Amino acid sequence: MMAAASDPVELGALWGRARPEPPPTRFHQVHGANIRVDPSGTQATRVESFAHGVCFSREPLAPGQIFLVEIEEKELGWCGHLRLGLTALNPASLAAVPEFSLPDLVSLGHTWVFAITRHHNRVPQEGRPEAEAAASSRPPALLVEPYLCIEQFRIPRDRLVGRSRPGIYSHLLDQLYELNVLPPTARRSRLGVLFCPRPDGTADMHIVINGEDMGPSARGLPAAQPLYAVVDVFASTKSVRLVQLEYGAFLPQCHPCRPCAA
Repeated sequence: MMAAASDPVELGALWGRARPEPPPTRFHQVHGANIRVDPSGTQATRVESFAHGVCFSREPLAPGQIFLVEIEEKELGWCGHLRLGLTALNPASLAAVPEFSLPDLVSLGHTWVFAITRHHNRVPQEGRPEAEAAASSRPPALLVEPYLCIEQFRIPRDRLVGRSRPGIYSHLLDQLYELNVLPPTARRSRLGVLFCPRPDGTADMHIVINGEDMGPSARGLPAAQPLYAVVDVFASTKSVRLVQLEYGAFLPQCHPCRPCAA
């Protein structure tokens, strides 16, 4: 029986008593021809050209589990940025990894991928104007809210936010990441994707940019099917690194319409 969106969802109940948390995220061994994955499976780098950079998660995601990447390297001279989403296609079953996630992989079906932007990845909620849905989804104060609430899930925000490398201006840059005012595909930005089940057996896909939920990017995903993350290391985005979250503090949100309390 699928839990309602306002019901508490225990990650342990989804993964079984022996696996109270999802495993660490890793990149799949199946990926685009120009991608090199490091031995740990946590860094993906496009070694030439601007395309053939499609990557997948090694395992399907659990509901509410974020596949989170940090942009490690940029490459000047290309137009376009990282693309992110989910697919119900098993990467191991693909005859060949498409050159592009958009439109090639999406055209195979059962795949939802978007170019990273703050303004064009949101679908309005039923019965609510798009402007109202957009305004209500933005947290009132990113710096003071310790948790990110996404539908029935409540997730510690700290590791979701990009961090600069230590330096004389690092404290100023860190504040810009926390306020999420830098371009979403800036170096060191952290971008994630997850899905949230709904009572009708479908799921909403959400994209997270530096600790801010962009709202549902797609609806009607098949929640009962395995859903793999898709990361297209495209054009000016050259290398990404996975960021692991600590799900010991993975708590359900009390109600999707109420503000989250620490």
